[in-house]
Amino acid sequence: MLISQQVLERPPAGARPFALTSLLHPAVATLLADHRALLADLLDGLGSPLHVVLPEIFEENVVTLRQAFAEAGATADIWFAKKANKADCYVASAAALGVGIDVASAPELVKALAGGVPGHRIGISGPEKNDTLHALAVRHGCLVAVDSISELRRLAATARLARQQARVLLRTRTDGQPGSRFGLSAAERDAAVGLCGELSAHVGLRGFSFHLNGYSTAERARAANEMIEHCLDARRRGSLSAELIDIGGGLPVRYVEPRLWKAFLRQNQPAHYHAAKDFTDFYPYGGQPPAQAVRAIMAHPVDGGESLSAKAARNGLRFVVEPGRALLDQAGFTLYRVQQVDDRRDTDGYAIVTVAGSSFSLSEQWFGSDYLPDPLLVSAQPAADEVFPACVAGSTCLESDLVTWRKIGFPRPVRRGDQLVYLNTAGYQMDSNESPFHDAALPLKAVIRLGDEGAPPRWRLDGV
Repeated sequence: MLISQQVLERPPAGARPFALTSLLHPAVATLLADHRALLADLLDGLGSPLHVVLPEIFEENVVTLRQAFAEAGATADIWFAKKANKADCYVASAAALGVGIDVASAPELVKALAGGVPGHRIGISGPEKNDTLHALAVRHGCLVAVDSISELRRLAATARLARQQARVLLRTRTDGQPGSRFGLSAAERDAAVGLCGELSAHVGLRGFSFHLNGYSTAERARAANEMIEHCLDARRRGSLSAELIDIGGGLPVRYVEPRLWKAFLRQNQPAHYHAAKDFTDFYPYGGQPPAQAVRAIMAHPVDGGESLSAKAARNGLRFVVEPGRALLDQAGFTLYRVQQVDDRRDTDGYAIVTVAGSSFSLSEQWFGSDYLPDPLLVSAQPAADEVFPACVAGSTCLESDLVTWRKIGFPRPVRRGDQLVYLNTAGYQMDSNESPFHDAALPLKAVIRLGDEGAPPRWRLDGV
């Protein structure tokens, strides 16, 4: 197969099965269109699946979010939620741009520090953190989101032994989601504020945080307003350093055009999936872009009309935001090599395309769902005037190992040796659920920078 003969194609709009065409960042489009030989060589040399990570787009997303907060009149510290992707290159970019990191384990904290992010720009989240994580957080001056009274006491004891003061946020349940397993109830929060006063030599209350499920900007704004009131109450009780409102992550990402997404939801049915799989919940792939969501949260009216950002500024309060997926929007994609095609069109009406690798490397099934944006087909085959319906399976012995359950309308028959490109997979898809099942090696990550105009892309393995 001659690389120069390869063509990059997406399922045609209007084809049946329904097409969910992925949005493409211009840099990604250039890489896929003009540097197919490089990508093919990387896939051949490094194995399938291969994750391609693009720190330049991560850096662009940081600038865009900062601008959105500034335009909204809000002062905000951005902390990248490291759980969204394990790649070291994103931590290095964060360190270079003065972005913080949100971590929830000792290994994540160590990687953030090793990547050049100072402790005072690292937030520690997660429920009931262990003593090792507490000790590292205290030693490096990290900001710890405390989840319970018992954790607050343990953290204070750790700080006392270290002869340091721990910096603390109190994570609080919101009025809108009182049944969350994360955070303090109203009574516990009241007690914790008092305890921070008693233990002020060992813990310093810096503000409040919360956890929300879902992507409602209005609900996130209302929860942030509750935290503002908690800060003001803590100040009245003597905690004068209560100045931070951590609004968490949950900034939506737009993967496909909203009109396509709405049309998909209207037409979606089990018959569109292998084995009539009936999914009940999907990520909102046609949602708001992250910057638009930031502006909506900050502009949300509170207390009869004042915007959330204006109220925070008036009271000398700063926001902390912990985006993961939003900073990784378009900042990576995943390549699979087609290993075999079982053409069942005459019997079942569609084919099963088996790729080298598994669904563990495209982790949406961890959320009980399917990764819906259409993969792109890279093929050396000539154009064909037909739609080739197929789902995509992994090469393990698990009946449930479907990379894509939905039947994709490929623009030509898929053949062994072809490549499938899954776009925009950096946010949670690449490694949240990866597994060495069957003794398979974990997929590698190739870091690519496009460089100056006209210069060839530069690549390296992540972590090297």
